[in-house]
Amino acid sequence: MNETEIKYLLPGIPGLHEIDVYEKEGGYGALRKALGMKAGEVIEEVKKSNLRGRGGACFPTGLKWSFMPKSSEKPKYLCVNADEGEPGTFKDREILEQNPHLLIEGVLIASYAMGIKTAYVYIRGEYVKWMNILERAIAEAYEKGYIGKNVGGSKYSVDIFVHRGAGAYICGEESSLMNSLEGERGYPRVRPPFPAQYGLWGCPTTINNVETLANVPVIIKNGADWYLKIGNEKHPGTLLYGVSGHVNNPGVFELPTDVLLTDLINRYAGGMRDNKKIKAVIPGGSSTPILRGDSIEGVRMNADSLKEAGSSIGTGGVVVMDEDTDIPLVLERIARFYHHESCGQCTPCREGTGWMEKIIKRINCGGGTMKDLDMLMNVANNIEGNTICALGDAAAWPVQSALRHFRDEFEEKIKNAETVAA
Repeated sequence: MNETEIKYLLPGIPGLHEIDVYEKEGGYGALRKALGMKAGEVIEEVKKSNLRGRGGACFPTGLKWSFMPKSSEKPKYLCVNADEGEPGTFKDREILEQNPHLLIEGVLIASYAMGIKTAYVYIRGEYVKWMNILERAIAEAYEKGYIGKNVGGSKYSVDIFVHRGAGAYICGEESSLMNSLEGERGYPRVRPPFPAQYGLWGCPTTINNVETLANVPVIIKNGADWYLKIGNEKHPGTLLYGVSGHVNNPGVFELPTDVLLTDLINRYAGGMRDNKKIKAVIPGGSSTPILRGDSIEGVRMNADSLKEAGSSIGTGGVVVMDEDTDIPLVLERIARFYHHESCGQCTPCREGTGWMEKIIKRINCGGGTMKDLDMLMNVANNIEGNTICALGDAAAWPVQSALRHFRDEFEEKIKNAETVAA
């Protein structure tokens, strides 16, 4: 398929956020089609499409849906994760602003497939503008009969509620999100039990990202076979890549998952400002390992290719840094963020993130020693894999990769400081 023709998340149609325009473009047709299918058939079609989660973990969506019990004495819930707090990531808000009904339709299809009658959209506290747009779109869908009792004239009923978070990054973690929805402190939960067995208020729950659910109507409308032909077959579809940093044309670009990282930067994001060289790239939001600019040739923007390169697709937030970038200073800012946002529940994360920030800051301020570099890596290694949720890993990976790829910059700062002191 021609990549310029594949724009189903952000097609750029004026007024698409209005329900009349959305319907004119075929909107809610996928919902009607899904309602004419058996719930299990909808899940199987999503499974067949190999749709992978767009929130960072890339877990197969259809498989996740199949974990939801078919029958339950308790209510079943769907949570939409719109708590877009990952630094360098700004793609979900584009769906909320330009195409909110696509998300709503995805929520409705997912809810029908899993027998869910109540769905919550948990939205980032700072996203006031986008929350208002979404609430208006939901109200329009209620008026048209797409949400509420007897959806589309069927026997199926469902309600959608919007819940505004309080600006805590940790609530982007699915179990923290559920605790926050319940009115509790945003602490991650120990698993098992998993949300499909014990989620909101102890009831079966599924959590999906905004972009993940926005893909669902397209799959149901066009079929899994059509979807599998877009991008990389093991990670199919388009992705929304949010490119920021030292490029001429930063923004959000919808492209297939086989696009080259170099093409994304040079062709779509306009190349480097002032024709400078690429020094480093964070390919999937601040939690993903940093790549050297001289090692990104041939890397494609999908889960497997980035894994081979030593990083991760994450949330598709691509941060590009030029040759003049001070990597230790970048790392200090990232470390400060994760120290501040740690919920404090796990000792390795609570203490380790603070240690890492202090050590990096000491190096940048001219008081570091060579022993600090080994200590810094040791602290990061002791955080990774030893916390309840992935925030500990998110804090450790940038440190580990920066030291692995740019250790010479840290050593140079230490040597220069020692020379001045002498």
